[in-house]
Amino acid sequence: MSDFLNLAFLFSALTSATPLIFAALGGLFSERSGVINIALEGLMLSGAFTAAVVTYQTGNPYLGLLCGVASGILTAAIYAVSVIKFEADQVVAGMAINLLMLGLPALISGVIYDSTGSTPQIDQAHKIPMLFGGLSYATILAFLCVPLSWYVLAKTRFGLRLRAVGENPEAADSAGVNVVRLRYAAVIISGVLASIGGAFLSTGQSSLFTRGMSAGRGFIALAALILAKWKPVPVLFACLFFGFTEAMTIQIQGASWARIGDEQLPIQFIEMIPYVLTIIVLAGFIGLSRAPKALGLPYRKEN
Repeated sequence: MSDFLNLAFLFSALTSATPLIFAALGGLFSERSGVINIALEGLMLSGAFTAAVVTYQTGNPYLGLLCGVASGILTAAIYAVSVIKFEADQVVAGMAINLLMLGLPALISGVIYDSTGSTPQIDQAHKIPMLFGGLSYATILAFLCVPLSWYVLAKTRFGLRLRAVGENPEAADSAGVNVVRLRYAAVIISGVLASIGGAFLSTGQSSLFTRGMSAGRGFIALAALILAKWKPVPVLFACLFFGFTEAMTIQIQGASWARIGDEQLPIQFIEMIPYVLTIIVLAGFIGLSRAPKALGLPYRKEN
């Protein structure tokens, strides 16, 4: 147990939780407005790829982050138009975005770098800066976004209207709230936050973009959102839980006791721990969570 109870493990857990916090907070804004955001995985991949390419080309991680966010906004806008304006099925449209962002970065990378598997390695000096002990500035930003999100949703006019739109869009519309505009804003915010999480994956936690590098984190963020009952502070703790499980899998891989007889446990069994826990959490808690009443329902203004 001493292998787990150390500062390096704590920082590893916080680093693993960072992209989940960004993605889950992004999903929180979108789903509080009534729009299911299955596309979080694709938004993360969009931000990760763009940030990695721009950072490699310019040597500036901040410019890479900004371009990653711009890419996330564009991808989120495409998703928003399809589900809000054209009333496409939100789950199907979200999965389409995910599939698009699984293939499109590989195509572009193949054209630019003659490699569909990954982008070139970013110089360590050009990655998102780290604080003492290897803790990233992005991790600090993720933690700061939690109380900021709580304040926006609970204490501002925008947050009150956003929650009203997610619960009863007809009543909000009759009170003079522009339902469509608020839903667009919420999905765009989710694109901003999720793409920051993706950019951190490729330019902070790692130093390049690899195909499918989000590895299901968008879906884990959705599970954290359900576990947290669509509330910002519980979202933080849910993401920390999943972050600790991911860090634990890394520690187990090098542990001497992780053996069956004389053989090391297969790495695949170890790596699937976070995903098994995600399924268990969804199976055990989804019935106890009350989603926004209008979640997943398109709104059509009556003339």
